[in-house]
Amino acid sequence: MYTRWIGKGGGWLLDRLVGLIAATGVNPNILSYIGLGVTAWAAVLFATGKFRWAAAVIFLAGFFDLADGHVARRLGRTTPYGAFLDSMLDRYSDMLLYMGIIVYYAKIGRFFYVILAAVAMAGSFMVSYTRARAESLIPSCRVGFMERPERLVLLILGGVFNRMAPVLWMLAGFTTVTVIHRIVYTYREIAAGRTLANAQAAPSAKEPEELKVAGG
Repeated sequence: MYTRWIGKGGGWLLDRLVGLIAATGVNPNILSYIGLGVTAWAAVLFATGKFRWAAAVIFLAGFFDLADGHVARRLGRTTPYGAFLDSMLDRYSDMLLYMGIIVYYAKIGRFFYVILAAVAMAGSFMVSYTRARAESLIPSCRVGFMERPERLVLLILGGVFNRMAPVLWMLAGFTTVTVIHRIVYTYREIAAGRTLANAQAAPSAKEPEELKVAGG
């Protein structure tokens, strides 16, 4: 019950804030750039060891990450380029956060955690890359559970409770599991003939099977 109230309250607040921002007529891409700037601020806070403040700033950056798409839809200004730009800036945002953590551990001489943070960063990029590459071959590859929202929540929790080391272990491990899951899933989809080339060549023949897969 309480989580439903929180969800409704958060949705109501986001809708009102999006309405106010949309009323200004701001270009949604500007919000994406602002989000990147706020994330850079969080990265600096990570680098200086101010983990709790960094967590709060990531939460603020998350608002802009949500708002740009909502504002674009509210203004009827959704474009393929906007989606591309948002995705690209998300990758830069992820890189900045991990770089901030790497700088912090390098400054205090914890070489092992520098490597661990680098592995977590590489895993995060590979989760995104495997989906993008797979979806150039098959209709969809949304399997796995360590996508960007989950990764950001873990970083926020690590900052709030000042327990970044176990969070990095989780990120390094679970992103690797997600990548392997997507590799196996893509292999099976291609082996079963559920590829974009086949779907485009014979859409009427593939449609019932695709519906069945989606429903199952």
